[in-house]
Amino acid sequence: MPPAVPATSTIFALSSGQGRAGVAVIRISGPQAGPILDAMAAPRPRPRFAAFRRIRHPASGDLLDEALVLFFPAPRSETGEDMAELQVHGSGAVIRATLAALATFSSCRLAEPGEFARRAFENGHLDLTAAEGLADLVDAETEAQRKQALAQAGGALAKLYDAWREALLEVRALLEAAIDFSDEADVAADATSRALARAAELRREIAAHLDDGHRGEIVRDGFRVVLAGPPNVGKSSLLNALARRNAAIVSDEPGTTRDIIDVRLDLAGYAVVVSDTAGVRETAAAVEREGIRRTFGQARAADLVLWVMDASAPEPPVPDLIKDGEARILPVLNKIDLVPGHPHDGSPAHALRVSCRTGDGLPTLVAAIANEVQTRLGTVSQAIPSQIRHRRGLEACLQALDRALAADPAEIELRAEDLRQAADALGRIVGRVDPEEVLGIIFGRFCIGK
Repeated sequence: MPPAVPATSTIFALSSGQGRAGVAVIRISGPQAGPILDAMAAPRPRPRFAAFRRIRHPASGDLLDEALVLFFPAPRSETGEDMAELQVHGSGAVIRATLAALATFSSCRLAEPGEFARRAFENGHLDLTAAEGLADLVDAETEAQRKQALAQAGGALAKLYDAWREALLEVRALLEAAIDFSDEADVAADATSRALARAAELRREIAAHLDDGHRGEIVRDGFRVVLAGPPNVGKSSLLNALARRNAAIVSDEPGTTRDIIDVRLDLAGYAVVVSDTAGVRETAAAVEREGIRRTFGQARAADLVLWVMDASAPEPPVPDLIKDGEARILPVLNKIDLVPGHPHDGSPAHALRVSCRTGDGLPTLVAAIANEVQTRLGTVSQAIPSQIRHRRGLEACLQALDRALAADPAEIELRAEDLRQAADALGRIVGRVDPEEVLGIIFGRFCIGK
């Protein structure tokens, strides 16, 4: 967690990526941002207008670079503080010289990871879900991840959760009105019934939102596909074929895959994580048995299992430990190049037939995986929970609502307290209530300069 920041401190950092580039962006935030521009790139440009300036060392006056410079006065800046940007040439020498010059100013220091975003949060320019969305946007590798992260960074989740929280506070106010008018039975009974009816409606909305099949987390973390099956059926070859590189060691010796090997793919705009696993068979080798145990664990936690078999001998059947899981199972017959014509009579009729050696059937298999992903995820809504933290907050809200709805009608004060806890659970998700325990985790994900 970044250290507590004095109100008078000014921070700076390289905001663009490391390494040689045409342009590098150095950001400055804090009360000295303006004076620093006056000292290094005078005259200070008009607010929110780019200007071409010579960047000079504040002490020696040596020319460091020629660059575009921008100034954003508080509070109309990303952090809510005075901010400046130096868009210098992206060589390592220019960047190092400019950062060293900035470090010579008093009360000016290099930013901690995520400190720019954290200051934006502390100044009310960002909520916690939007901060998480920004971090996900920086990490996005697929189109679905980009869309989801951009919507979250734009406040889609915060708007929904804030609306529910406000509604819960209004319900609580109705219950407290019932307490205030307890001497007037008709008024109290009407306020209580209206409050509980609205609470029940909110409970249904939040439960439906939470019952989404973990789609947001799957988009963010990847749709998990596990390659399982007996030894020597070509699971590692299939992984390499899907990845289009030698990610796994291929050998004719059975049982060579002992641990899980993951490869990330982009299929139909979604992140897909394909895992090669140990071949399933009876064995006395302790290490191989551990690998098989992990295979079963991965398969049960997967979104899709490809049960890979040799086309010439499609045995054994899928073990119960895998069939009893929640993952959909898709049978795949590999090595069809060794079995001309029809596969073995014992093979499943709906099995996909591929050859890792010739490439036959691989486009069909990839299309089948992409179809499974799209069927599972559908059209991803812009406002769905994408983090375990969101899900836990929503579950805590539902638990509090359940207590409020199940309580004795006469215990209005207890119901009002349950509603307060439900509203607070939503408030913690966006950072409106007691967010300190999660700040370090969230902002620690950012790179320096964001």
